[in-house]
Amino acid sequence: MVGRVSVALLLLLGLFLHEVADAQKKKETLLSEKVSQMMDWASKRSVIRMNGDKFRRFVKAPPRNYSVVIMFTALQPQRQCGVCRQADEEFQVLANSWRYSSAFTNRVFFASVDFDEGSDVFQMLNMNSAPTFLHFPSKGKPRRSDTYELQVRGFAAEQLARWVADRTDVQIRVIRPPNYAGPLLLGFLLAMIGGLAYLRRHNLEFLFNNNVWAFSALCFVLIMTSGQMWNHIRGPPYAHKNPSTGQVSYIHGSSQAQFVAETHIILIFNAAVTMGIVLLCEAATSDMDIGKRKIMCVAGIGLVVLFFSWLLSIFRAKYHGYPYSFLMS
Repeated sequence: MVGRVSVALLLLLGLFLHEVADAQKKKETLLSEKVSQMMDWASKRSVIRMNGDKFRRFVKAPPRNYSVVIMFTALQPQRQCGVCRQADEEFQVLANSWRYSSAFTNRVFFASVDFDEGSDVFQMLNMNSAPTFLHFPSKGKPRRSDTYELQVRGFAAEQLARWVADRTDVQIRVIRPPNYAGPLLLGFLLAMIGGLAYLRRHNLEFLFNNNVWAFSALCFVLIMTSGQMWNHIRGPPYAHKNPSTGQVSYIHGSSQAQFVAETHIILIFNAAVTMGIVLLCEAATSDMDIGKRKIMCVAGIGLVVLFFSWLLSIFRAKYHGYPYSFLMS
């Protein structure tokens, strides 16, 4: 009796092990098929375009031993998402840098889901803005750090590469296609300056004009203080448009980030305040008649008061809890 029970248990154990092995074999076969399909798509285009079915099968459903970095976007013309197009260009640069590097493997894939092709994916993830970058790790569910902080770090390919390295330990050296616009523009500018200096070679008094150098220095200061260097380093979007409401934000709501449009606004406001100060100084020291000096004084005060109030209101909007205001809340 005991022998029969032992034989039965051995048979059951053998059957169980056979089922486990068969399930493992099917799992490995399915994983191999998924990896092969992803590699095939990646060989045709660096950023794999996904819809709802592809997302559920190759990203959400197990098994998966590869990470996927996905840009959720809205590139169709009717969406009027200029930021999406700019972010897509940078994402393409990053994906191409990885796809055509000697270190390319099947550890990481880059993909995109367009709202008009995968609105069900947006609903599944409770996503209501674009562009958004998410990292889906090879094991486990995405964490908070797997969502890229676009409004803080910008969408430059170099910033995205650092984030990918943090999440996947895959180092990507960003390689951009050559851009000759900068050198050509610089060469044209130098040629213009050289030509002007040659034409005025017998009269170079303008080089010793204090107003010329003061204006040049003032333009440089206004450009730097408005945040242009931060834009160059971080590569933030020009503005942000909510695809659900269509509302466009030109001022970033956080003190840790900014939009390109915001720097242009700050530059104009600072320039207006500066112009007001210059008018006040001229009204106080000029030899013009008293009527014109009064007009300059009133115009200067108006510029300073109005645009400084706007600058302070922007500061209050970004630094929440700042207690002071001037004219405008």
